[in-house]
Amino acid sequence: MDVIFWGAPLWMVLAVLGLVALSAVTRAFFFLTQEPIRLPEWALQGLKYAPLAALTAIIAPEIVLPLSGSATGWLDPKWVAAPVAAVWAWWRKDMLSTIVVGMAVYLALKLGVGW
Repeated sequence: MDVIFWGAPLWMVLAVLGLVALSAVTRAFFFLTQEPIRLPEWALQGLKYAPLAALTAIIAPEIVLPLSGSATGWLDPKWVAAPVAAVWAWWRKDMLSTIVVGMAVYLALKLGVGW
């Protein structure tokens, strides 16, 4: 018989608390040291691309993989909004304005035109 704690089995509560503790320690690691940690130049260079890589990993599957029941081909507004956003990103080299332009084109096609 499993022990129930906070409406869940004890092993599940312990696993969640362990993950919370592990996440807190790894995120606060830089604050727990006595002296500042110096990262090598290659790590600093790589960290500049981390937000772009994370955003690409989230958005690329949404653009490429069709949802069941959704429109395909050029009737799907994401196939128009993604290249427009890519051209904007190449031209302006600003991530926030790229997101705004891509979503503006997507919403204009989805809500305004009715795609």
